[in-house]
Amino acid sequence: MEPVRIRVRTGVPRGAARNPAARDLGLRVLNGCCLEAERADRIGSCLQVLRNALPEHLHPHLTAVIDQLQITTQLLQDLADKSQVHISQVPVMIDYLNVILPCLCRTLRDIMSFYEDKSRSKDSRWRAMYHTMSNELPGTTLPARFIMYNQFLGLLNFMLTRDPNFDVNAMEALRLRILQLREARKIDPPSPIGTDVSRRDTALDFWRRETDSHWAEAIFTQPFPSRREFRKRGKSDAFGPLDRMGHTNPFPHDVKILVKRTFENNRVSIIIFMRQADQLPFILVRTLTAGGEPWVSIRPVHDLNIERESTSVLHLSYWDSIERRRKAWASLSFLTWEELVLFYCTFVCLKARSEWTQKVDSREFKISREKRLFQAQIIDDAFEHFLVVYEDAHTKGRRLHVIARDGPLARCPVWTAFVPPDAPEDWLIHKAPHRVWLRDLQVYSFCDEYQPHNQRRSFGAFQIKFTHVAAATGFKQLFNPIPDASVEDASENDDDEDPIPSE
Repeated sequence: MEPVRIRVRTGVPRGAARNPAARDLGLRVLNGCCLEAERADRIGSCLQVLRNALPEHLHPHLTAVIDQLQITTQLLQDLADKSQVHISQVPVMIDYLNVILPCLCRTLRDIMSFYEDKSRSKDSRWRAMYHTMSNELPGTTLPARFIMYNQFLGLLNFMLTRDPNFDVNAMEALRLRILQLREARKIDPPSPIGTDVSRRDTALDFWRRETDSHWAEAIFTQPFPSRREFRKRGKSDAFGPLDRMGHTNPFPHDVKILVKRTFENNRVSIIIFMRQADQLPFILVRTLTAGGEPWVSIRPVHDLNIERESTSVLHLSYWDSIERRRKAWASLSFLTWEELVLFYCTFVCLKARSEWTQKVDSREFKISREKRLFQAQIIDDAFEHFLVVYEDAHTKGRRLHVIARDGPLARCPVWTAFVPPDAPEDWLIHKAPHRVWLRDLQVYSFCDEYQPHNQRRSFGAFQIKFTHVAAATGFKQLFNPIPDASVEDASENDDDEDPIPSE
């Protein structure tokens, strides 16, 4: 195994010089990743020496560990290098790196302790190492432990670079598994995953300016601030008409992948991409037959309608001009309410903003099985918008949903944000008669024109400015009920307010 050559860049990436905190975090990531990469590489070399001294029938499992250590080394080096290029994204992933590095470090040190135990024969060292460490986390052998580490590091690479292959659900499952291993090894728990939404907004803004990216690329490339899983899951499926993989009409090379999601262990996958020549968005659905054969279907977004079919399932359909009726195209079953909401809003916005769309069915602007609790007009980043608070009937999760007030995109989502479960009392501050501040509010923007960081105030608080004083008071009462007979019902629109139609 080649020795690791650690090269620390002396130059500072563009934008980092304006943000010393981001630069310091970048250095911490670089140092931690490089240190463990060097350790993994050195231990891999030691295990190669051990393997050469063992009988051949003991090689397979040891070879598997050595191979995974090589992958670990490469992934850590990639993170260190890429963190200096994607410096603005480092604050988002630093807490996740702190989940794995102490655990990985302990594993590598434990391996070295077994390897250096001169009181045992080499055969006994390997057997003791393998069986002792494989029993520390039930169901996870030593090679499988490194596979888990490498899957997590691979997802961190995707998170850092905002790769559409980033899977937030897989990341959460692996994080919980690593936390179980930390507990079994009596490693102190890491600090909670941070919610420095101000830095996230800054990172998004920097990323968009520097990469000429599309807003939809950022929706699923960051961890969710909360997770409300559905108790009952539906089934994902693709109904077609389907073509065998490779038999579809070829697309031009200038396409940009915006969203990629997988369902039911990758049996069904969805890719939303844009043809850059005319900015036309398409959706590709791929399904696997029982024999593992892939079949696909591609349709432009404006040809499809979306609706929430059941608790966790979104249903996509198209108009069959021959049979003159709508037909099922795909059903997508989501693990969490947050993911369902974000996919729904992303689809509707791409459809509404496409020049090929003649008209969006008004029913598509409303996600079914959500109850409207509040509605008011706000001044948002110099735009006049409507703010609606919805509550999901199944998970009881609440979210803020901001839509355009008028114009050709009236009722089209501008941004949404999920209310934290069990929000503390100081989560909401009634700062002034018309203004409310919200702490730790992670905003998902569905257009490039809207800039969430413009609404940030002290300590990263997000400001909402209401057109009417009564609306600000009513909004506060919704989350912090205080009996007051003199307070007006903010859901009732004033005479000069143009309400959105009742749901």
